[in-house]
Amino acid sequence: MNLFNVYPLYNITPVKALGHTIWDENHQQYLDFYGGHGVISIGHSHPAYVKSITEQLQKIGFYSNSIQNPIQEALAKKLAAVSGYSDYSLFLCNSGAEANENALKLASFHTGKSKVIAFAKAFHGRTSAAVSVTDNPSIQAPLNLHHEVVFLPLNDIALVENEISKGDVCAVIIEGIQGVGGLEEGSTGFFQALEKICHIHNVILILDEIQSGYGRSGKFFAHQHHNIQPDIISMAKGMGNGFPIGGILISPKFKASYGLLGTTFGGNHLACAAALSVLEVLEKELLMQNATLLSSYFIDQMEQIPAVKKIKGRGLMLGLEFDFEVSALREKLIREEYIFTGNASQKNLLRILPPLNITKEAIDFFVKGLQNALATLP
Repeated sequence: MNLFNVYPLYNITPVKALGHTIWDENHQQYLDFYGGHGVISIGHSHPAYVKSITEQLQKIGFYSNSIQNPIQEALAKKLAAVSGYSDYSLFLCNSGAEANENALKLASFHTGKSKVIAFAKAFHGRTSAAVSVTDNPSIQAPLNLHHEVVFLPLNDIALVENEISKGDVCAVIIEGIQGVGGLEEGSTGFFQALEKICHIHNVILILDEIQSGYGRSGKFFAHQHHNIQPDIISMAKGMGNGFPIGGILISPKFKASYGLLGTTFGGNHLACAAALSVLEVLEKELLMQNATLLSSYFIDQMEQIPAVKKIKGRGLMLGLEFDFEVSALREKLIREEYIFTGNASQKNLLRILPPLNITKEAIDFFVKGLQNALATLP
């Protein structure tokens, strides 16, 4: 049987990983500056993380819903403390797309409406509802969409207000910092005006923090740089350090009822053990502070490289903009300098998403590798 070929893959087989380092079957060592689309938040094979998962496997292993799960409760308590959202409720699922699917569903149930405002270059996942609010020509939308969607440019609050004033909008969904879309970000004024307009018109404000959350921006959620409080926050990627888990934080304005939302594997014991360990390491090792500190160091180094025309993003969710398409540069970085990086829908943008416990020495290695690769581009 063949795999259904929908992803372009490098012919590299990783067999071991630790921290920000990966080894392949030929014992070649790589610097991981992409972390599997940003899922590796506390580093590969972190000892505390491995211990937590191993102990859980030895106890009850993988168990799903329908019984009381004390690890879910511990996770919710720790998440409340670290995120600052102590009065919100937590619903657990399996991925970012599923988190956004449930966020949109909850908004529709609450308002009785179905129109959604999303933003240009947005990427919110690959379920039916998530694709419907994704503005990316490379993603094929399903034939039957759950919502009528209006895509608007970022930072144009007048257009948003005009659309909301029609009275048929259930939700606005926006990324804290765009990921695949190219590290675009709403201004503080835009986010604060958006929050105010949504509140006035009883429109649900959904913050997609699937990639930009869990400390990656230097704060727990990227929207916290703008001093706003959305109605629903979707989370995933860095939440389990590679273990499949997602969730939404839900404002007290929503009333829970049996059957309102559902999931089979969401919130299982093993996923919760992984997620709880991530929060404990983030807090104990001050990784949000490290993201801020190392971001400044990285940006200082990049500003010394003339080929880098612009640096986008915050914390350790960064993009390097060039005046050429970066596909050949990425190829050189991985084949000749042994460094993993990411791409975006913006073809001249190199995405940087290292683990949050990255070091200055690793950044120095990246700087040297980038300089070597740029020097030998045709």
